This record gives sequence, structure tokens and C-alpha cells, in this order.
Amino acid sequence: MSDPRTGTQAADTAAAAAIAAGNHADPFAFLGPHPDPQGGGTLVRCFMPGVAGAEVVGADGRSLAAMERILEAGLFEARLPSGELAAPYRLRVRDHSGTHEIEDPYRFGPILGELDMYLLAEGSHERNFEKLGAHVLVHEGVGGVHFAVWAPNARRVSVVGDFNGWDGRCHPMRLHPGAGLWEIFIPGLGEGTLYKFEIKARDGTVLPLKADPYAFSMEPPPRTASRVTGHSGFVWNDERWMAERARHNATSAPISIYEVHAGSWRRHPDGRYLSYRELADTLVPYVKDMGFTHIELMPISEFPFDGSWGYQPIGLFAPTSRFGTPDDLRHFIDRCHTEGIGVILDWVVGHFPEDEHGLVRFDGTHLYEHADPRLGRHADWGTLIYNFGRAEVFNYLIGNALYWLHSFHVDGLRVDAVASMLYLDYSRKPGEWLPNRHGGNENLEAIAFLRLLNEKVYGKFPGAFTVAEESTSWPMVSRPTSTGGLGFGYKWNMGWMNDTLRYISRDPVHRKHHHNDLTFSLMYAFTENFVLPLSHDEVVHGKRSLLGRMPGDQWQRFANLRLYLSYLFTHPGKKLLFMGGELAQEREWNHDAGLDWHLLQHDSHRGIQSLVRDLNALYTSRPALHQLDCDGGGFAWIDCNDFEQGVLSYRRHNRSGDDTAVVVCNFTPVPRQGYEIGVPQSGGWREIFNSDSSFYGGTNMGNSGRVMAQQRAKHGLGQSLTLTIPPLATLVLVPD
Repeated sequence: MSDPRTGTQAADTAAAAAIAAGNHADPFAFLGPHPDPQGGGTLVRCFMPGVAGAEVVGADGRSLAAMERILEAGLFEARLPSGELAAPYRLRVRDHSGTHEIEDPYRFGPILGELDMYLLAEGSHERNFEKLGAHVLVHEGVGGVHFAVWAPNARRVSVVGDFNGWDGRCHPMRLHPGAGLWEIFIPGLGEGTLYKFEIKARDGTVLPLKADPYAFSMEPPPRTASRVTGHSGFVWNDERWMAERARHNATSAPISIYEVHAGSWRRHPDGRYLSYRELADTLVPYVKDMGFTHIELMPISEFPFDGSWGYQPIGLFAPTSRFGTPDDLRHFIDRCHTEGIGVILDWVVGHFPEDEHGLVRFDGTHLYEHADPRLGRHADWGTLIYNFGRAEVFNYLIGNALYWLHSFHVDGLRVDAVASMLYLDYSRKPGEWLPNRHGGNENLEAIAFLRLLNEKVYGKFPGAFTVAEESTSWPMVSRPTSTGGLGFGYKWNMGWMNDTLRYISRDPVHRKHHHNDLTFSLMYAFTENFVLPLSHDEVVHGKRSLLGRMPGDQWQRFANLRLYLSYLFTHPGKKLLFMGGELAQEREWNHDAGLDWHLLQHDSHRGIQSLVRDLNALYTSRPALHQLDCDGGGFAWIDCNDFEQGVLSYRRHNRSGDDTAVVVCNFTPVPRQGYEIGVPQSGGWREIFNSDSSFYGGTNMGNSGRVMAQQRAKHGLGQSLTLTIPPLATLVLVPD
């Protein structure tokens, strides 16, 4: 090569310069072992900046040939006679740390198979997370890490890290042009290795270093490198739960969800986060004691900005390292399951942030996002929208859902911001969006994605479920795809939440003019499988806490909250309460601090906590209050028209009709003496719940625990009860 007189030598010289500059389109065609066109033996080439000298050695350590430095930048070459490389070779190098032997990554063949590449390109690979990203394995008898990434428009992709001085020239990857996939096996690396991808765009621009979209772990923010994660050795103990979870997650089951932001439920005195394992030891027993059936974790896929609460993730496959390792999270979920508690993850696939180490212009082009901002940008959030019409992006997101269900035994996925995915004109003015091929505002590609997502979840993970945060009247969100629905298991009832919070925030003297805010939800309560959410979004950004919304003096504020929470737990629909609501938190939620647990030294706050505990027990133990949450056959009004006195009364039934509960709510601070309601059954009726109990901070007004029905027709029913209804209170009565 030192004599550039022949065409072959000139080509080799150009290739060597391209390697040294990080511009070679096919490094495996030049580096590593290749037939020697001059002598019939083998040429071995290696690019190793910072190496003083090197030689090729056999498996037995015998020196086969010294390597010549052919470029000062660090390109070495050795010529070996024919037959010398019958067995794998190694490189003996001398550098600043001494002399040691290493494997040559460019002597190893590819790992990705034709079928995998076909399925990945087609967008139908259901275990894409087992092929892309970084995987610790043994290849051709040698241990190391296999890296693979999708970047079809890149000129060059390299793996960089501490192991090569973050120098993109050292480990350029092999391109499979038909699939746009790049891969390399780097021997000697292992679990814990920090890495990123250095990508050179088609125009030659070296992009900011990119985190691995399929990384299973990342550095704790604000650092942004991906971390190689080995095969999990975690041993699950949740066989019973997994076998029975379909029963726990069914529409006929009691589902009461405690929504948790893991970074601010509790903190150490010095402000440090609790780890996943510490949450397993503290949060899980608390949730069990309070009677909630499920924990919903706000997004825990790795995210750089604490203030996003996880809703701007970079690292969909990586549990945030703020709280520990992936196996630490598995331990937390396993503990939940062994204690009979389901786990729902808040899953964000409607958008992603523009942080330069993330997916934005990943290979120098709009790869994951739309190029046209009328399709690809959320102006409200300053984020980018996935191109759901691209097969590989489609597959990336579907694979991520299946990953959480498969690798972490997650029970449910709550899909964030579904409305923003469904509508092309979501939060856009005329001229700021593009219609679909039919001229409409429906995002046809996103609809197809959501339907396939739900088909995959329900088809492959029996007992798992999905929940849509969908804030519009899009029809059949929680109906099967076979009948034209989106296929979700449940949908958040944002209408109920908005109407009732608006109502309960009013001074009681004005409530009779807004009675419809309480009753309208029953006009559509059974059109979907609804979850009634009092979520984190309702206690931030100046909206005040739940207690902070309540009008009146101190006693009335707490009574209103007891009344409102009781209405939540007796109204048809599954339940969701954000952490702190059960403490009657005074201030708005602050993601930078733990909840105000000190409030429990006060009787009034302990009373609310006891109320929620007992409401959970009531809801989960009475089939009438949960079995037909999503079926109109389980609900009937007794009287929904008494707006003058601010009283609502209704019946709940189970499927067989052998469990009945009557609920009476007084939304005024005026006691209602001698109040008569119709009931479906004669005999005695027990008052099994009274939110005005002194145990909860009330006045103990009520009906002494029992009322006899009178043979006097009322409200279309053959019998009636004459009740004392406490002010701002809820009663629940059942027949003896």
C-alpha cells in the first residue's frame, strides 16, 4: 500500500483515508481479515488510534505477524502467509497502559438474520427489542455486546463510549442496506457499558450523539448515555397473580386505582428519591392497607426533564434510573402482584421531545417524526409527533408495549393523550393542519396503530388491559376492533371529572342551578367502559388541590370532600385517585417534594384517609357497587330531580340482583329530616356507610344504623324509607 502506482493500491489508499476520516461506507469490506491480492495469504487491517504497536497472534498466543502502521492516524496492517489464519486470531497491542490482547471486532460475522431483517423492515417483528439495541451475548465463541440500530439514511453509524474514547472512527457499524439496519459485535464489552451512537448524516454532518432508542437502561439524568443491560436473572414469584389476573382486571371486578408519581410520593429527609425497592417496602403495604386494587405509575420510561413528570420520554424501553435498575422495578411489580395489587403504566406514545440526544432527526432526516410541522409538531407542548404511517415506527411502538407486558409483567397500559393522536386538527387552527386522504380530520394511521396495539395486547397477554385517556366523544373507544371500535379495555371519563369538579367547587347556594353537572354523566355512562379519574392533572397549575377546590368554612370544605369522594366511589365506573387526595392535601401537588404526610397528625385529614380506606372496602366488597360498573342494568335513579334540596338518590345492583345498595347524597349544608325515598324491597335497611360519621370528622347525624321500609309507594317503587340525611353527606343503605 505504500506504493500507490497500481489501481488496486490507489483504491486501498483511498479506503484507508476514508477509514481514518470516519467516511468509509462499508468498513467491514476493508478492516479485519481479507484475502491478500498480492501474495495469496491474508491481510489483516485494524484502526486503533492511540496504539503504539500491534501484532497478530494465534489462539495459542504465538505471534503470527507484526502489524505495520500504514497511517499515522492509527491504521495498522499485517500480511500473513496462506494457512496462518486457520484458527481465530487476536491482536496484541501496546498502548499507554501496557501490552495486552484484544479481539478484533471486524473478524466477526453478522448476527441479524434475514428473517429478522425482513420482519423489522415490514414492521411486524413482535420481539424487535430482542434484536435491536444492545445485547450481551456470545458470538462465534467470544463474549461481547451486539449493537443494532435503524438509521436508513445515515452515511455512517458508529458505537462510541469510554471503551473507544467516544471516537466514532473506531467502531463503525455494518450496514444492511435493504433494511436500513446497522450492526456490530464488539467483543470484550459487557453489562454496564455506557454508549451512544455517532451518526454521520447523508450530507456528511456529524449529528449530536444519539441515545439508543432500544436501550434497556440509561444514565441517571442529566447525563444521557445508554447503558448496556445484561440478561435479567430476576426470579418472579407472581405465578398465582398472573394466572388469575384476568379476574382482577375484568369489567365486572372492583378496580380502584391509586395514581402515583414515584418521585414525589415520599422522599428521604435529605430530598433523595425512594428507590423501586424502597417503594416496594413502603408504597405497596400502604396501598394494600388503603384497599386500592391497582397502582398506576406515572411515566417511568427514561426522561431527561423532571418537570415533564415523565410525559416527554427519551428511552421508551428504559425504566428511569432515578429509582434503580430494571430488576429493581421488576422487584417492585412482583411485590405488588404477590400482595394482590395490579400495576398499570402510564404509556406515552403520542409525542416525544426535541432533546438532541433523542429521536429528533435521528439519522439526519425526519425518521421517527413527520417532516411537515402541520403533521409532526405539537405546538402546545413543543414536542414532535410520531409518523404512525411508517412501518418501522409503528413496529417500534408496538414492540415497546409488548416489551413492558412481557419483560415486566405489567397488567395495564394507560395510553396518554389519545385525543391528540386521533385528530389531525388537535389544538390547531385552520391552515395549521393537513386533512387525511378523504379530506377529514381523523388521523387514519394513528387509528390503525391504536387498533393493532389493542389487538396485540389482548391477543398475546391474557388478563392484561389498556386504558385510553381520551377527552372527546370519539365513539367506541372501549369497544372491540371487530365491531369498529378502537379496542381499548377502558376509557377515562373526562366529562364526569370536569362536570363534577365544576359543580362541587360552587358555593352550595348556587348548586341547584347546576344540578345537571351531577346527573349528565348518566346519559352516557354505559356507552364506554369508563374509569372515573381524579388525576394529577386536576391538582396542578393553579387548579388547587381537591380540598382547595371545596367552598365554605373549614368544616364545610372537609364535608364537601367527603361527599365528593363518596359520590366517586358509588357512581358507576372504575375509580382513580391521585396520591394525596386521600390525605386531603391542602396545597397543589409539587413533583419536587413528597406529599404532606405531616397532615395526618390532624383529625380532619386522618378522617379523609379513613373515609377513602372504608370506601375502598365498601366498593370492593359489595358486588352491587362494582360488578355492573360498565352495564346500565346495574344502575337506576330513585330521584335525580330534587335540585331544590340538592339531593340525589339512586340504586346499584349486581348481575344476579341479590345485592342491592341505595345511595343518597345531600349536596347542601342543610340537614334533610324526614326525607322520603322509594326502595325496591320491604323490611329493614341497614345504613352501612355514612360520610358524616365522626370517625371521618363528621357530626354523626344519621339513622342510628337501621331504617324500616314503609308500605308506601314512592318514586315508582312499592316501598319507601324516611331518612335523616346529614348535611354535605352520602349515605349507603342495603336491605337486611
